[in-house]
Amino acid sequence: MDAVEMLLLFDYYGDMLTERQRMCLDLRYNQDLSLAEIADELGVSRQGVHDNIIRAEAHLQKMEAKTGCVRRCLQSRIAKQTILSVAAELENHSDPAVRAAVGRIVAAAGSIEE
Repeated sequence: MDAVEMLLLFDYYGDMLTERQRMCLDLRYNQDLSLAEIADELGVSRQGVHDNIIRAEAHLQKMEAKTGCVRRCLQSRIAKQTILSVAAELENHSDPAVRAAVGRIVAAAGSIEE
């Protein structure tokens, strides 16, 4: 799993982690510190940091496997962009009824929460 995916999981499920796991992941992914730098920052061993990160990542992946919140959010985001893209193609249609429908479609797509 790449860093972007892990950050998404952390954003969604980070509150389910222990304080130490949250700190390790924050320092690793948000502040881009090495394991040695995190260990110095937290006053623990490099191995301890590594173990915390591995457990935290596994927990986040397990939460996503059970709930699928991140997957559904990404699917919704892609669907919304597709809807808006197709609506943009129809914006200048010669039929006023089609243009009016485009406005309703864009408004509905705008109400989709991500």
